Amino acid sequence: MDLMKAFTEKHLKAEPPKCEVGDTVRVSIRVKEGNRERTQVFEGTVIAKKHGGIEETVTVRRVSYGVGVEKVFPIHAPSTEKIEVVRRGKVRRAKLYYLRDRVGKSAKIKEKL
Repeated sequence: MDLMKAFTEKHLKAEPPKCEVGDTVRVSIRVKEGNRERTQVFEGTVIAKKHGGIEETVTVRRVSYGVGVEKVFPIHAPSTEKIEVVRRGKVRRAKLYYLRDRVGKSAKIKEKL
């Protein structure tokens, strides 16, 4: 167990992002296309956080052109450049899967003051 812990500790990011469920975040990921690399930004609401340690993931949802889009981002992956919080949300659930069924004003999340 200590061997596994030692292996994963060197791959963890020094300062993991402080995003919680309900926050609106802007995730920058490095995308490789052929021999070029570029940064792609995905902005949306965090609806779930899973696991812990090196395999920790964040599910981000946004509605793009009337279609709901969800992406799962590994927090400690080298391709995930940064996760910046745009606004804090006030929620009372650990998973916000109920937002999938809602559109418009009913899908809004209150801002934490």
